[in-house]
Amino acid sequence: MNFSIETLSTTPSGTDFADLGALLRDSVESGASVGFMLPLTDAELASYWKSVFDDVTSGQRLLLVARDAGRIVASVQLALAVKPNARHRAELQKLLVLRPQRGRGLGGALMRAAETAARADRRSLIVLDTSASGNALGLYARCGYTRVGVIPRYANDPDGPLIDTVIYYKELTP
Repeated sequence: MNFSIETLSTTPSGTDFADLGALLRDSVESGASVGFMLPLTDAELASYWKSVFDDVTSGQRLLLVARDAGRIVASVQLALAVKPNARHRAELQKLLVLRPQRGRGLGGALMRAAETAARADRRSLIVLDTSASGNALGLYARCGYTRVGVIPRYANDPDGPLIDTVIYYKELTP
């Protein structure tokens, strides 16, 4: 496993921005239900990642990436709850791994790094939702997340049909 995990906290370089766009495109084109529909345009990708970095800059989001040979090959985000009664929690969002990089432990490494980052920010609860037919269901269970339930027909798959989503949570120990 020759990859490294880091938090991106500033506007990315042109190469990083391109890698993030390619990562999101690869994920959506492989069927990931992460908020986008096919076909996905370059303008949508750029606008999305700009908004992510706006949230990172404002302290409302953490973006963790995995690099292999200096290139971004996976990422995950933590949306930090900002309301006074919710500052103990974060929402894990958009765990993305390039198809050729899957099966190398990147997803698990990013999950552990996200939990460490959440603890460092004094978060004690992580929630997430994922497609009921998604690739990461087993990963979330292996990482100790508790399945709460299924919401039927919650979102569209990138190619159109409505799909169910599964809700998970994990309480973090200090």
